[in-house]
Amino acid sequence: MQTIFLFHKKGKNKYSIPACDSIQGDEIPRSMLRDDLTLVDVSEVDVVRHYRKLSSLNFGVDNGMYPLGSCTMKYNPKINDVVAMLPQFAMQHPATIEETGQGALHMMYQLQQMLCQITGMHNFSLSPAAGAHGELTSVMIIKKYFETKGEKRNILLIPDSAHGTNPASVAMCGFEVKEIPSDSDGDVDLTKLEDALNEHVAAMMLTSPNTLGLFDRNILKIADMLHSKGALFYCDGANLNAVVGKVRPVDMGFDIMHVNLHKTFSTPHGGGGPGAGPIGVVEKLAPFLPVPIIEKADRYYLQYNRPLSIGRIHSFFGNFMVMLRAYTYIMMLGSDGLRNVAEHAVCNANYLRTKLCNHFQVPYNRICMHEFVINDEGLPNGITTNEVAKRLLDYGFHAPTVYFPLIVHGAMMIEPTETEHRDTLDAFADAMLTIKKEAAQNPALLKKAPVTTPVRKVDAVLAARKPVLKWDD
Repeated sequence: MQTIFLFHKKGKNKYSIPACDSIQGDEIPRSMLRDDLTLVDVSEVDVVRHYRKLSSLNFGVDNGMYPLGSCTMKYNPKINDVVAMLPQFAMQHPATIEETGQGALHMMYQLQQMLCQITGMHNFSLSPAAGAHGELTSVMIIKKYFETKGEKRNILLIPDSAHGTNPASVAMCGFEVKEIPSDSDGDVDLTKLEDALNEHVAAMMLTSPNTLGLFDRNILKIADMLHSKGALFYCDGANLNAVVGKVRPVDMGFDIMHVNLHKTFSTPHGGGGPGAGPIGVVEKLAPFLPVPIIEKADRYYLQYNRPLSIGRIHSFFGNFMVMLRAYTYIMMLGSDGLRNVAEHAVCNANYLRTKLCNHFQVPYNRICMHEFVINDEGLPNGITTNEVAKRLLDYGFHAPTVYFPLIVHGAMMIEPTETEHRDTLDAFADAMLTIKKEAAQNPALLKKAPVTTPVRKVDAVLAARKPVLKWDD
C-alpha cells in the first residue's frame, strides 16, 4: 500500500513556515522543541489525488453488500447527511447556551418522544455515545435503583447468545455475571433460568432478537419469572431493526433498554464510529436517568435538578450529528415506513436462509428475524469460515460476521438488512454456492484468498499482536 511519503520530491511544493523567534512562557516544554520539521514535499493536487485513490480502495455499503450480522450495516440515505451538514446545526458549538440552542434542543426533545413511541418506554436519555455506553449507563441505573430500595443484589444474568459487550458492562459496574445457556432451539433455557433466579439477581440482560437471529418465544414468560423475583428485565436493543414498528419492547416486559441509532436509524458506522446509544426506561426508573434531560415548558431546556440521577455520563449531551441523522430517517419514513423496515429485513434474511440451508449447515434452522447463522461444518477439504469470508471479497461482497456468536462453532452470521434488492441477495447466494464448489475443486485458491483485492491475505494474528501504529521513514 502506497503512502504519501512515496510522492515526496524536494521543491514540489512551495510552502513556507514562518519563523518563530520565541516561545511565550512554558506553552511547549523545551524537551519537545525541534530545530527543524521534516514535512513531505508534495503539491495539493498530489495530496487530493492520493487520498481520493485510497478512499476508493475501501469497502463500504455504498459500493457493495455488507451483510455484517448483529451490526445492521444498511445503506444510509444521503438526505440524512445533508441535514446533518446544514450550517445551522454543523456550526453550532456544543457549549451553546439554551437561549440560542432552541432549534437543536427542539430536535433532541422530539427524538426522545419518537423513541418513547417506538419502544413504549416512559422516558429516554440521548446522552450515551454508543451501544456499549448505553449498556453501561443502564447497568448503573439498575444498580442505583436497588441501592435506593436498600436491596443488595449483586448478580446479573446474561444468556450465552448475548452480545459480547454485555458481560463487560456488567463487570465494570461491580456485578457478578451469571451465564444462562440456550436450549436446543436457541431460546433461553427456562429450567436453567429458574435455577439461577434468587433474591440476589438484579436483572437479566437479553439481546432481543438474539445473536442467533431468533426471537425468544418465551419472552413474556421470562419477564414474568424475573418480575416475580423483583428483578428487572433489560433489553439489548442493538437488533431493534428486526422489530421496529412491529412490536414495542415494553410490551414484551422490558424495563430498560438501549437503542443503537447508528444501526436501526441509519448512520454510517464502519471503522468504529460514530455511534449513539440512547437508553429508555419505564416510569419507576426515570428518576435515575443521567443528566441533563431535555424538557419543555415555555421553551426547551436542560433539566439538571434530578436528585436520584446517576449523574453525567457524557461531556456534553450525546453525539448530536448521529441524532440528526436518526431524526431525519424517522421523519422521512414515518410509522408505516419503519414497519416496512422490519418486514423487509426479516423477509430478506429468511429468503437468504432458505436459499443456503440445503448447502450449508444451519445450526438453528427455523424462521429467523433479521439475521441467521450458518457454519463451516461439512465444507470440503477442511475449508474454514475464515477462508469462505476472505473469498467473498473476491466476489464483491463484504464478509459476514465470523466466529460469532461463540455458541456456534465456525459461525457466519449473515444480516442482509432491508435495503438490499432481491437481485443482490441472489448474487450473494450464488457467490456462496460457488465458493462451496471451489472448496471441493480448488481448495488451494480459497487458502490464499482474497486474490483480487488491493491488499491480499494478511496475517491477522500477527497484525493483532504486533500492530504497526506509526510511520517510520
